[in-house]
Formats: sequence, C-alpha cells, structure tokens
Amino acid sequence: MPEPYDLVFTGGDVLDPGGGRSGRLDVAVRGGRIAAVGADLGGGARRTVDVTGRLVTPGLVDLHTHVYPGAGYWGVDPDPIAWYTGVTTWVDAGSAGAYTLAGLRAATAGRRVRGPVLLNIAGPGLAARTGEGRDLGSCDAELAARTVRDHRDLVVGIKVRIDAETVGGNGVEPLRRALAAAGAGGVPVMAHVGVAPPAVDEVLELLRPGDIVTHCASAFARPLGAAALAAHRRGVLFDIGHGSGGFSFEVVEAQLASGLPPYTISTDLHARSLYGPAFDLPTTMAKLLAAGLSLSDVVAATTVHPARALGLAAGTLVVGVPADLAVFRVEEGGFEVADAHRRIRRAPLRLVNEQTYVAGRRLDPQLPAPPPEWIPLTDAQRAALARREDDLRSLLATPLVGVDGLAEQFPVR
Repeated sequence: MPEPYDLVFTGGDVLDPGGGRSGRLDVAVRGGRIAAVGADLGGGARRTVDVTGRLVTPGLVDLHTHVYPGAGYWGVDPDPIAWYTGVTTWVDAGSAGAYTLAGLRAATAGRRVRGPVLLNIAGPGLAARTGEGRDLGSCDAELAARTVRDHRDLVVGIKVRIDAETVGGNGVEPLRRALAAAGAGGVPVMAHVGVAPPAVDEVLELLRPGDIVTHCASAFARPLGAAALAAHRRGVLFDIGHGSGGFSFEVVEAQLASGLPPYTISTDLHARSLYGPAFDLPTTMAKLLAAGLSLSDVVAATTVHPARALGLAAGTLVVGVPADLAVFRVEEGGFEVADAHRRIRRAPLRLVNEQTYVAGRRLDPQLPAPPPEWIPLTDAQRAALARREDDLRSLLATPLVGVDGLAEQFPVR
C-alpha cells in the first residue's frame, strides 16, 4: 500500500504555469513536498483542505524586496506580510553587501518564509537611503565574487543601483564591477534604473542575457526605444519593481504596445512602499491586469518566471518541489488601482489571499511592526494605521465567544 498523503487540497482551480497545469485539480503533499497533482486525490489523506471555488497557485515569488529590518533605511519583516499575501519566497535585492551579509543570513534563518539574496556590489549594502555607489572603494568586485562563492546556498545574484543620486559621478562603473563579480560567481545581475545620468540606454547596453533590469516601467528611466528592444531580444529580463516611484501605467502600456512585456512582476516592497503605492504583491499584480496582461501571464510573472530567473526550486507545483502554495479568492469587477504617480486604471479582477503554505505548513497570522520613525507618511496613511490599530485592539479585546460558545471544562460534581 502506498504511504498516505499528509495533506490534500481538494476542489480548487489550480493555475500553475510552470507545471503546465490549469483546471479543477487536487494537490497532494507528503513530507513537505508536492507529491501529486490530479483528480480525486483526497481518499486516505491524513488531512484534507477543501478549497472549492478558490484559485490555487504556487507560492508567489517576489523578485525584488528589502527584508533586512533593523540594519538600514529600507528593511521590512516579511513574515507578518507573507501570511495574507501568498508570497512564500522573498528575494532580498541588495539590502546587504559583503560587509553585512552575515547579519542578513542570521535574520533569514529565523523566518518562516524563504529568503534568497541578491548581494549588493557595495559592501555596506543599503544601510543608508542612497549613495552606496559613490564610494568605489566599497564596490569591490573581487570581494563580492568571493562572497557569492562562499555563500552560494543563500546568494543567487548581484544587485546594483544605477541612478544619479546613488552613483554620483561614477556613472556605470558600479555596474561594470557588478557584472565582473557576477561573471566570476556565475550569477545574474539585477540593475536598478532611475533618474539619469547615467542614461538608461547606457545601462541596458551593458546587461547580458539573463541579467535583470528592475523598475522597467519607471517614468524616470523610461526603458523604451531601440536599446530597450535590443536588450529584450537578447534575453535581458524586464522586472517591474514597483516600489515608491518605479511604476508608471503610461510606460508599461507603451512597452506592451512595443512588444516589451515584463518577464517578472515584483513589488520592491520596503519600509516606504509597504504603506503605498505598492502595498503588496497581489495589489501589484492587479495593476498589471489593469494594464492588459492576462491572469495566467500575471501568475507566471510572479511564480515560475522569477524562480527561473534565479534558479530557485520554487514557483511551481511539479512533483518533488517544496509544497509552497497560495489559496486565493478571485473577486471580479472594476477595481481602482493607482501607479506611483497616482494615475488610475481599473483592474478586471483582484486576488484576495485566504491561505498561504510553506513546505506544506500553513502560515499563521502575525501582526506587523509599526513603521520606522524616519518613513514619510501622509496624514491619510497615519490615520489609516491608527484606525487599523484601533480595529485590532477592539477585535482582540472582545471575548472570543459568549457563554453559548463555551464548555464547562472543570464540572462541579
């Protein structure tokens, strides 16, 4: 007799672009890994979860996040966000460099979610808000390459920010050093683009097949035209990287019209964008639906595509991979969504996460920390955070059930 499944999700509508599966299917888990996907798998399972009427996807992979709180300007803790968003793999994009990676490794080890790392070419990483590329002495390609090799279980690429404020007069030299380190370490580069100089074309022309340009729909960088098309055709991967200022409907719509679709959809979630305009990955996904991508394209861009970009064992439900899953309620209608510049579009649907599993274990609710004092917030954001705190206090301070919901645990005889 075959060993019974530990867990089976029954009745859901599976959408797994990486595994080539779509439709009403059960998903079985054994030993924390996907054991089978097919019809009528629930018989004899130790536990079943009825997800009838829900969308089941692989756990989402967010290719661009900043999840090193307490060590710099940008970091957030992913665990209190993962359980209500379906994001099970959080790629930290450059929060740590060679000088600070040990601290990020320690932080990652204690988390419930997965946390691969893109090593910043600048040794200190993102301790400050910006400027790490101004000191070429800290952009040590040889040290970065050694760090990649010594921490290959954690580090999956190199990150570099290339914009006027970050690099100053150094132009694309930090990028050249990032490319040298990545070449020696056998990993891709993720290049952030923004306000020139350097010009975005100068950045794109240096990137290799498999490298990633993030903030690809930035209204500041505007990767459009001949250099963008050439980069796209030779295999440079375009990543959304929404963030606080990196996503424009006007730019992404022009890119789609020009045959430049994003390969990956990421949030650039950090201590500012968490409170808007990015908010989370399902919200960012709705914005790309509003721009005209299909649901299958959007799920591929947040599961199998980022996993392939970095060689991760994630983003699909094929047999043998870790059982990371997300269960969503699909709500249809014209949902208003805004880009980083408050331009409005309407999404035809949105995904509302109901359950998130890592290695077959459900992520329990966890309350987020308040924003750091240095994060700029509008009066409306502050008021909303205060209302949320009041709502949570009221909910938790109210007795869970009335007398009719209790049993006499120690009867008087």
